Amino acid sequence: MSKMKQKLFAGFFAAGSMVVAFSAGAQVSTSGYVLPMNLALQGALEAVQTCAAKGYDVTATVVDVAGTPQVVLRGDHATIHTKDTAYRKAYTIVTMGPIFHLDVTSQFLDTLAKYPPLAAQGLAATPNVLALPGGAAIKVHDEIVAGIGVGGSPGGDKDEACAKAGVAKIQAGLPH
Repeated sequence: MSKMKQKLFAGFFAAGSMVVAFSAGAQVSTSGYVLPMNLALQGALEAVQTCAAKGYDVTATVVDVAGTPQVVLRGDHATIHTKDTAYRKAYTIVTMGPIFHLDVTSQFLDTLAKYPPLAAQGLAATPNVLALPGGAAIKVHDEIVAGIGVGGSPGGDKDEACAKAGVAKIQAGLPH
């Protein structure tokens, strides 16, 4: 086997092993808490309004721990693709957050940078995962119970600030 083929095989094997190892260690929905619809709505609305106040037309999506959309709010004038990016950012934080102990999707980028390129590419290519800032975890007692994703501002850092504002808005309504 050529050296190139050996390196490719090793990279694919490492990527597959990482996904299996990380999936086995995930702590998802151990409490059984379900984010109430009114809190999900308040969080998404706050995220959209925070971005709108800065001149950004965005969509905010709240997903449960299974990645199922609970609330999707498209701000006035937000373009169609923002629906998909908001969902994928929310999905990323609820699926990768418990594995890697992340609070926001920008931390996922930092995590991927620690792995060999093929392994990181394999992990980032997981269906519906999006390695961009803009997702924030909603936590109860350090457990991710939902996630808010925002898409549409001119930069993921701005999306993430709006998602974090949505989480902050509903924090007082969560169990302590």
